Amino acid sequence: MKALLVGPENPHFIGHLRTLQCLDEVSEIHLAACDDGDAPLLEEARLAHPAKVMSTGADVATMLQHHKFDFVVGCPRNDRCASVYERVLGAGIPLLAEKPIGRNAAEVVRVVEQAHRAAVPLGVFYVNRLHPAVQAARNFVRDGLLGELMAVELRWYTTQPKFRDPKHWLFNRAQSGGGIVQWLGCHLIDLAHHVTGEEITNAAGALATRSGEAIDVEDAAAIIMKFSGGAVGSLDCGFVLAQSGAGYYNRAGNDTHVAFIGTQGRVWWTPTESPCVVHFESTQASWAHTPRRELQFELPESPAYGGVHGLAFVQAFMRATQGAGAPVATGEDALRVARITDLIYANAIT
Repeated sequence: MKALLVGPENPHFIGHLRTLQCLDEVSEIHLAACDDGDAPLLEEARLAHPAKVMSTGADVATMLQHHKFDFVVGCPRNDRCASVYERVLGAGIPLLAEKPIGRNAAEVVRVVEQAHRAAVPLGVFYVNRLHPAVQAARNFVRDGLLGELMAVELRWYTTQPKFRDPKHWLFNRAQSGGGIVQWLGCHLIDLAHHVTGEEITNAAGALATRSGEAIDVEDAAAIIMKFSGGAVGSLDCGFVLAQSGAGYYNRAGNDTHVAFIGTQGRVWWTPTESPCVVHFESTQASWAHTPRRELQFELPESPAYGGVHGLAFVQAFMRATQGAGAPVATGEDALRVARITDLIYANAIT
């Protein structure tokens, strides 16, 4: 298959390039920027990771005119996403997009509606859905071992902005649309729905900018949520850690926790821990002989974005482009998250 990768300004661009290079199904990779100023980044990427890279171009429209692509992987700056993605989908090309697809729900709606008009698959990189810990937790809930959902606890703290370049567009509200909630909190919002099957019907909280850097987005957030079945939840996230080193792929630079608690049990784990240990408790009769259990997952190393389940995620999308199934996470899933983040920003105490 022939793939176009768009958006070298995104920290995940190299990760997505390495994913495509790992996939036997991908025979050609072409790289495109959204702005002439980002063109040098394409050449840097090609020189550092040349496998399968056939061409680079500073303009998406020109690349679409001169090549026929089986699918596009997109990760432009958030404020560029809607226009770039509308062009790709309007050309009838399936799109697998980096979250959050736009700065707000209104921009995401534009992309989702274009995908419907073009009748082509639109996926979003919520790759954690395929992590075996998430799948195990989801099965636990679906099997009724949790009982009725009562509470959800989510946490993702990571390194401070000074370790991540405070001048990056991620810390510019006009370009990103938001801070830690948009960048990492969105993953946990999607995960909460995916595991429980319940909608988040309301969300509000306190947002703060505490790092001392010249940024205008939140670097700390404490959020409360209400679920459609009546349960409550909390989401705490922030660019706050001071002693865990630099970089976007620094495993030590994350403090994470996920827990789902119900009337008959609970399940919890630390997503960034390796090995990842998932803890289960249930009072269901079928678990009477071992009411407390653990599953341990130690995944092989992979250069792909999201690791081995990231590879499986993209493979599922490629199958969807050929009419076999649907993307693991769709444009509608991205829109669900965008509407919740819009609620959080609208209802925030700052």
